Amino acid sequence: MKRSLQGRYERSTTFGEAVDAFVPTPLPPQPPIEWTPELRERFDQALISLGRLDSISDLLPDPSFFLYLYIRKEAVLSSMIEGTQSSLSDLLRYEIEPIQDDRTEDVQEVVRYVSAMEHGLGRLDEGFPLSLRLLREIHEILLTSGRGSEKSPGEFRTSQNWIGGTRPGNAFFVPPPPDKVSGCMGDLENFLHGVPVPTPTLLKAALTHVQFETIHPFLDGNGRLGRLLITLLLCEQKVLHQPLLYLSLYFKTNRTRYYELLDVVRRTGDWEAWLSFFADAVVTTADQAAESIRRIHALLEDDRKRIASLGRISGTLMALHVSFQRHVLTTPALLGKETGLSQPTVNKGLRILVDLGMVQETTQRQRSRVFQYTAYLRIMEQGTELPT
Repeated sequence: MKRSLQGRYERSTTFGEAVDAFVPTPLPPQPPIEWTPELRERFDQALISLGRLDSISDLLPDPSFFLYLYIRKEAVLSSMIEGTQSSLSDLLRYEIEPIQDDRTEDVQEVVRYVSAMEHGLGRLDEGFPLSLRLLREIHEILLTSGRGSEKSPGEFRTSQNWIGGTRPGNAFFVPPPPDKVSGCMGDLENFLHGVPVPTPTLLKAALTHVQFETIHPFLDGNGRLGRLLITLLLCEQKVLHQPLLYLSLYFKTNRTRYYELLDVVRRTGDWEAWLSFFADAVVTTADQAAESIRRIHALLEDDRKRIASLGRISGTLMALHVSFQRHVLTTPALLGKETGLSQPTVNKGLRILVDLGMVQETTQRQRSRVFQYTAYLRIMEQGTELPT
């Protein structure tokens, strides 16, 4: 199918030089998407994988424990794409013991992303619609302090930005001029709400992501918010009942192809190539998440059986085991607070769990010790390793 440039260029002057800024055509694409058998099969498989993921979380005794950690994994990955150097362990340790070191600024950036994600998901749970207002709320939390806090948190940009290059004149891509941002985002909000035509949710998520990245409506934080928008839309439309799908790892692993396809869509209108990539991303990511849930389910079952075989002390150990599922990095004090057990009882239980190889003390200190549920953490850390 032949399409042309998916928008128009407008001459804009910024920082003293003239640039051609790209203003995208409102969605949906015209002519409509060409659903070849191959593309249809990919989207069908993506929906099957999403359904499987949505149901498999019921395997876990309390899916909210997994979700707590999984959201933090996504925050680390999405922030890592933007250049932060914070591991999942760094984030979890900071949440229980906010010490200052050379990674503190990066960790705090991830903490803000967790807060922004949780705010957006919470608003959807309250019945608030996915809208420009909600996106601005999320963005304000994302950039409330630290890096980017001077770049108009919660407000659409009023100056020209650009992607790649050292200045607008040598940029890889220049988004719409600032006076066109509100109009472009208004058109995108209409599309989210089924105007001019209703669009299936998964297709809507794929198209919306490209359009948001093309508009680049904020001065900073567009990448993180654009990736989160996919999950927010799937949850709002009940394609997912739990926010278990995040594509950051796939986009990070296939970064060159990802940016190439965004550019191809804008220049040639080849939405079908992007949709094929997007469907593959959903299948791969959903299957990886489902496999993580299966592995964690097997781990928890095995560890519970080992604990149950230990006789009278098993009640104490089981209480600690449940607490470790909620916080895979924790301290004796927090364990005592969560379980209601005395500190001597907690310490005795920890010694047994360490001897069993289930948990590990990570600080090598006499006081303010931190323990981790090592096998659980290793499963969740996959894909978040910092470059060496």
